[in-house]
Amino acid sequence: MKAEAAGPNLSPGEIRLFPENADDLWHLSHIVSPGDLVFATTFRTVDAPSDKIRPEKLEKRPVRLGVRVERVELHDYSSRLRISGTIEHGTDVGAHHTLNVEPGYEMSVIKHWRPHELERIERAVKASVHEPVHVLAIEEGEATLFRLRQSGPEEVTSVTMGSGKGSGTDSRPAFFARVAEEVSAVQGPLVIAGPGFVKDDFARSLAARDPELAGRVILVETRRSGPGAVREVVGQGVLDRVTEDQQLGREVRAVEELLMRIAKDLPVAYGEREVGRAVDYGAAEEVMVCDSLLHDEGIERLLERAEQQKARVTILSEDFDPGKQLHALGGVAALLRFRVG
Repeated sequence: MKAEAAGPNLSPGEIRLFPENADDLWHLSHIVSPGDLVFATTFRTVDAPSDKIRPEKLEKRPVRLGVRVERVELHDYSSRLRISGTIEHGTDVGAHHTLNVEPGYEMSVIKHWRPHELERIERAVKASVHEPVHVLAIEEGEATLFRLRQSGPEEVTSVTMGSGKGSGTDSRPAFFARVAEEVSAVQGPLVIAGPGFVKDDFARSLAARDPELAGRVILVETRRSGPGAVREVVGQGVLDRVTEDQQLGREVRAVEELLMRIAKDLPVAYGEREVGRAVDYGAAEEVMVCDSLLHDEGIERLLERAEQQKARVTILSEDFDPGKQLHALGGVAALLRFRVG
């Protein structure tokens, strides 16, 4: 993502945004909200006298429109964000229009910016200079490669092969060769994680096959394999060190702290009503909210009060396990400084 804050050519409260990939569109789906004003160049049919004689010749021409947002929909499978609303500036004022935002699309958003929205933009801008991190979760005879998107881990491919021990043969070299082939296209850092020594043995095998890729490998010991290993990698702060992206690690640690406090009957609150009471009493130390609730007016007011009370706000992606766990608790929770009676 590239971003340009209000300057000589921009209005107060306006930020010009240039999404570059699917992660940026995901961020925008949580930044742009109903009521915002979005300016962008789009294609729209412009009537002309000759058009009425030969309507089949109607053409769509590029026009600059300002649309008051009513609905935001992310189509992740097609890397497209649809922003629908009413035209307030440009041609056909008062008509309804949908902006189809794709990577490479320039747009400006005018709104009252909240701190967590500005933090999200800053995160997306920082991420644009790094290659995506991949995590290979590996154990005996099974390996799964994950790409760490900013919304959470995305499975890329998996390899499964029996050990062959029952037949007296060792299939590990063939297994390692197949896994090495699957990870050969990785351009950025590659984290190899898992329990035991399989990850270490594979890393040595990879060094012999592909020294350049092996030079970008980070070995991480985990208790679990598969998606559980990825969560441990994130929770240990590996992304913080590799890309300076601390958000996913914060999500893991925040939910682990929440669940620990619930188990030990320590001060917490969950559910919109209880968290709201805690915020109003000044008891909230950290407020956690699922990203699916960001367009809810009640949640927006709650976050505004939390920010006024200097509580830390953490937005969790529901595409990642910690966000799913928070969703099961009502989608909003808080770590408290003291109990609220």
